[in-house]
Amino acid sequence: MSAKLNRVIQLRFTTLVEAPLTVAFDVARSLGRPWPQPLREVESERPYRDVYQAAPRSGRPTLTHTRHFTATSAGTRVDEQVSWEPRLPGVLGVLLDRAVLRGRVVRAMQAHLDAYSAAAARRALEVVQVVGAALVDDRARVLVAQRGSGSLAGLWEFPGGKVEPGEADLSALVRECAEELGVQVRPESFLGEVPLDGVVAGGTPGASTMRLWWGRITGGELVAHEHTELRWLRADELEDLDWIAADRPLLPAVRALLTHL
Repeated sequence: MSAKLNRVIQLRFTTLVEAPLTVAFDVARSLGRPWPQPLREVESERPYRDVYQAAPRSGRPTLTHTRHFTATSAGTRVDEQVSWEPRLPGVLGVLLDRAVLRGRVVRAMQAHLDAYSAAAARRALEVVQVVGAALVDDRARVLVAQRGSGSLAGLWEFPGGKVEPGEADLSALVRECAEELGVQVRPESFLGEVPLDGVVAGGTPGASTMRLWWGRITGGELVAHEHTELRWLRADELEDLDWIAADRPLLPAVRALLTHL
């Protein structure tokens, strides 16, 4: 008994884009996809995932294009899958599409991804980003800070602030810790990224994100220059405070870090 022929052809592409999640997602959608037939949106979860599909047409394959956007320390990793069923029936259709159409799809995607990466990197330069520091001591506690003024006064957050034009994320992180806390820090690993719903530095609403690293204090004297209070918390104490909305989604990553240090 012969095995059933898998008629669905799948191609996968991975691209690292020098842009935050929101920018990578929005630019990808604005550029569309490199296919002649129109695609309809099947699913969209900004800025993490979208799925588009071409409606079946006589003589043309049914094509599905899926994208996943994942935050990394170096930018956004975009994982794409393009799948379709061959136009001709049977083994011949599969072999023909693999030999001919597959190459066309790969060339179209490579050209598209080159243009996309460049466009996203340019757009990222126009969007002000925010970085945060989960500073950990030798007792597996993390430093948190209470806002002292503004609409978020009294709420808790991880220290950090805006990235200046031309400044690298980690350079901004080190600078902000020196300005806010009076300490020198050594950034370690990237913990995560969350979209910010509001306006940052007069930009487009929802365009910016907050990117969080954990790190260690290496020098200086800890002082709350811009906050009402500083506290060191254990993993099981994180939920006891009222957090700003931007930082709360990052608590699971911080809790996991403290638990495994």
